[in-house]
Amino acid sequence: MTEQLAVDSKRRELGDFLRARRSRLSPESVGLPRHRQRRTPGLRREEVAELAGIGVDWYIRLEQGRPVTPSAGTVDALARALRLTELEHQHLRALAGGGGRKAFQPEIAPTALISLLTSLSQPAYITGRRRDLVAWNAAADDVFGFDQLAEDERNILVSMLTVPRSRDLFGPGWAEEAQRMVAKFRATHDLWAGDPAFVALLRRLREGCPEFEAWWERHDIRRPASGRKTLHHPTRGVIAFDHASFQANDDPGLKLVIYTPVAAN
Repeated sequence: MTEQLAVDSKRRELGDFLRARRSRLSPESVGLPRHRQRRTPGLRREEVAELAGIGVDWYIRLEQGRPVTPSAGTVDALARALRLTELEHQHLRALAGGGGRKAFQPEIAPTALISLLTSLSQPAYITGRRRDLVAWNAAADDVFGFDQLAEDERNILVSMLTVPRSRDLFGPGWAEEAQRMVAKFRATHDLWAGDPAFVALLRRLREGCPEFEAWWERHDIRRPASGRKTLHHPTRGVIAFDHASFQANDDPGLKLVIYTPVAAN
């Protein structure tokens, strides 16, 4: 992928993100009068431009993914106009930043990190930027069945969204957990938009998960966070885990995820 293609792809994601956030707001929610019935939900482009104190034509160019670069002050003004959360504001800044990325290359976990992983008695695995499964330990295979996945299924998103066994494992909580994972991935994807490896992953998710497209179009953004998951294991029954992820110093794209069993009450 050329650098120019990377820049153009990121601009398109910037425009899509702005449109998605604009569509969520009503005139009343931002203190504007509603003059007449609207054919589509959300604010109009000129209303966003007015709230942000920028020209309408310039804002339209931003939404269209045209080659314009907003200043830091403009990004902050748009964040206020669109009522973005702190995390969404950070994402907007990242999308508005200049320059592209080099072509994606699969990560390789360092030996010391692999040794740590295999020494753990708790289920644990390592993922890369694209959420590919880089490595996992025996306890993680016992819970998630990673060894049984085909080579092209060894990706947390692909496994979660397209492998029927994962739906069974997460039971009634599958949809909520799947949406959370998609929102976490969205922030990473938009910075790699257009890269062939990420394009291929999106194609796989769209083809394999009927719910994915609607979730993806929301442009929801979430940051990694620890929490608790309840799983419905085929032989061990209902089991709960507290989970947390840790970024590797060697490569920030690598994350070690550890699941700690929660004792039954």
